[in-house]
Amino acid sequence: MTKKKVLVTGAGGFLGWNLCRTAVEDFNVIGVYHARPVVVKGVQGEKCDITDFRALRELFLRIKPDAVIHAAAESKPDVCQERPDLTKKINVDASLAIAGLCNDLQIPCAFTSSDLVFDGASPPYKEECALSPISVYGEQKAAAEAGMRDRHGGTVICRMPLMYGDAPPQAFSFIQPHISSILAGKKLRLFFDAFRTPVSGSAAARGLLLALGHTPDILHLGGRERLSRYDFGIKLARALGRPDTPLTAIRQKDVVLRAPRPLDVSLDSSKAMALGYNPLPVDDELNAMECVKKALKRA
Repeated sequence: MTKKKVLVTGAGGFLGWNLCRTAVEDFNVIGVYHARPVVVKGVQGEKCDITDFRALRELFLRIKPDAVIHAAAESKPDVCQERPDLTKKINVDASLAIAGLCNDLQIPCAFTSSDLVFDGASPPYKEECALSPISVYGEQKAAAEAGMRDRHGGTVICRMPLMYGDAPPQAFSFIQPHISSILAGKKLRLFFDAFRTPVSGSAAARGLLLALGHTPDILHLGGRERLSRYDFGIKLARALGRPDTPLTAIRQKDVVLRAPRPLDVSLDSSKAMALGYNPLPVDDELNAMECVKKALKRA
């Protein structure tokens, strides 16, 4: 049987790369990138500026995908806070354009939103909870959610948590710098009072592929554990065989951040788990990661 074609935007980034290397097992994958080429065996790379509607439309008409996972974004809250007009073109305008093109082709679309659409006041958050973003990034994701669903009824909104894991050379998750610091014996200062439900990039990819085949809806794809950055740091140090790594617990309010951050945006992902979403505990994920295994060999 001919494999279906799945177009993945943001393929050169951390999540997009994990998506490509997961999806290629069952799909013909077209990885769309802007500046950082995607290098995954079996994946067809396509360079495109998704803020250029004419180029985007030409790509869709030429490729004729069977489904789209839209993972491209400016995901740094501080950048969005400082450059709202520029980042809106990526996070909102391009997202709505993609939804419109998916509607034209009548194909399913999975959109990667964020747990930062919530204000952190009433966790854990279920899919039906009211949106209450406190940063420009959160506002942009909330606007994209509403606009995409309005333009295309076949859109699945997937709210993603803090993600970590193996990454390509041109991208990384938050754990890569932490691994370097832990191996160098440097002290890490980590928030103890801000909580997320982190998930590995590979588990997130599997969740997005599951969502793509689900009835259009909203799904939370968080991990099983509510953890602070400090809690996560303890787990990472243990996985690296450095349980005595010096970690300093600090409060989020004691660090100057350009974009405001909520304190607890833990996601309730039981709805997705009932469909078969199955992220592993953080300890198990870390022990299985290539970046951790390589770090242990270097240590």
